[in-house]
Amino acid sequence: MKTNHPVIIQGGMGIAVSDWKLAKTVSQAGQLGVVSGTAINSVLVRRLQDGDKEGHVRRALRAFPSQEIAEQILASYFIEGGKETTKGYKRPPLFSVQSPKPLLQLNVVASFVEVFLAKEGHHNPVGLNLLEKVLLPNLSSLYGGLLAGVDYVIMGAGIPREIPGALDLLSQSKPASLKVHVEGSAPGDETLTTFDPAAVMNGVLPQNLKRPFFFPIVSSSILAANLKKKATGEINGFIVEGPLAGGHNAPPRGPMKIDEHGEPIYGPRDVVDLKEMAELGLPFWMAGYYATPEKLAEVQAQGAHGIQVGTLFAFSQESGLMPDIRDKVVSLIVKNDVPPKGLVFTDPLSSPTGFPFKAVRLSNTISQPDLYEKRKRICDLGYLRHAYKKEDGTIGQRCPAEPVEDYVKKGGKLEDTVGRKCLCNALMADIGMPQIQSGGDIELPMLTAGDDLNFLGRILNPGQLSYSALDVLHYLLK
Repeated sequence: MKTNHPVIIQGGMGIAVSDWKLAKTVSQAGQLGVVSGTAINSVLVRRLQDGDKEGHVRRALRAFPSQEIAEQILASYFIEGGKETTKGYKRPPLFSVQSPKPLLQLNVVASFVEVFLAKEGHHNPVGLNLLEKVLLPNLSSLYGGLLAGVDYVIMGAGIPREIPGALDLLSQSKPASLKVHVEGSAPGDETLTTFDPAAVMNGVLPQNLKRPFFFPIVSSSILAANLKKKATGEINGFIVEGPLAGGHNAPPRGPMKIDEHGEPIYGPRDVVDLKEMAELGLPFWMAGYYATPEKLAEVQAQGAHGIQVGTLFAFSQESGLMPDIRDKVVSLIVKNDVPPKGLVFTDPLSSPTGFPFKAVRLSNTISQPDLYEKRKRICDLGYLRHAYKKEDGTIGQRCPAEPVEDYVKKGGKLEDTVGRKCLCNALMADIGMPQIQSGGDIELPMLTAGDDLNFLGRILNPGQLSYSALDVLHYLLK
C-alpha cells in the first residue's frame, strides 16, 4: 500500500537521546524525526534547574495553552543561571495509578515542550515515542503531544492494544483510561489509570486536536495481525523490530536460553516473515540492523515502506548524548579499539522490565559489574516500577532494582533482584543530567545501542571523528 509516509524513521531513543534537536533536524530534511517521551517530566525539570541557558524551554512554555500551569512549573523548578553543580536535582513526584494533578500537568507540559520545539519553524511531520512498559505517564504524555500537534505516535516495549482508542478520545479532549497490570490481583479484578483533560487543564481545552498516526513496535507478524484485529482504535502501520536493535528487545519466543557469552539465544521463530507483514495491508518499517542502503532496498523489495534507524542517529552530533561519551564511542570504533566480542552486549538481566536490554561495553559506566556493585541501590525516579496488590487490598509499586530488602518486604522475589540495574538514573546520566545522591555520589551512565554500532565507521570519511544526522540520511538514501 503506497502512502506519503517518510521512508526513514529516526528511532525514538530515551531518555532524551532523541531529543527535539535531533528530531527537528531529521524532520526538516524530509524524513520522520521522533522525540522520546520517556521520563520527559524529569528531563524538563532538570533543564529548568540547569538554567535553560538558551531559553528554548521557556519559549515553548509561552506557547502552552494554559499560562497559569506553565507559570506554576517555572516557579517550582526554574533556577536563573542554573543550580550549583555540587547540588542534586529537585525531583518531581513519582507516578502512581492516580497521580497527583500537578504531576500530570507537569508531564503534559513536558511532552508539549518537546514536540513543540521539534516542530518549530517548519511544516514537516514529527513523531513521539513512548514505552508500553512505562504505562502510568503515557496518557498525559500523549495529551501533551497532541496539544503540540504531534503527527505520529510510536510505541514499543509491550503490546499497546489500548493506545489507539485513547488517542481517539484524547484528540477530542475526552477522558481516557488504560488497564494497569497489578501483580497478585484476582481474576477479573480490573485496575484503571485515567486521564481527564478537563480536570488536569483547569478547563483550558483546545478542541478538534489532530489524531496522529499510530505505529506500534512489534516483533512478529502474528503480533501485528493480533493488534490490527483487536486494538481499540485504528492502527496505521507497524515498526518491525528484531533482536539486533538497541534498547529493550522482545524476549526470544519460547523458553529463555543463554549462550556461552551470557546473551539470549534467538532462533528461526524470532525471524519476521516480511511476506506475512505485507499481507496485512498496512505500511511497515524494519528496525534493528537494517541501516544500510543495501538493506533498505532489500526490505523495500519485500514490501516494507522503509526502515527505522536508531543507533546511527544516537551517535550523531545532534543527539542528546553527552558529547564526551558520544565522541569516545565513535573514536573507539574508528580506531577499531573494541572488545573481541564487539561493543554491544545483550543483557538478559539488567532491565527491571524483564526484557533483554542492549548495553554498550564502555569504561566508567554501569555496564561494568564492579562499578555497579559499588552503587547504593535507590529507586527515586520509579518509571520502571511494577504495580502489585498489597495484603490490605491497596496497590503498591516495586522495582527489582530498588534496595533488595525493600523489594522483598513488598512481596517481591529475591531472585528477581539479581543483576537488575537502575536504568532510570543511568539513562539520565547519559544525557548529562546525572543525579547527585546524598553523600555526593554521582550516578553513572549506561549506554544502549544496537548491533549496528559495531559498524558505525562506515558513514565516516577518512579522518572524521564525528558526523551529523544529515550525514546519516545522505548515507542511507544515496
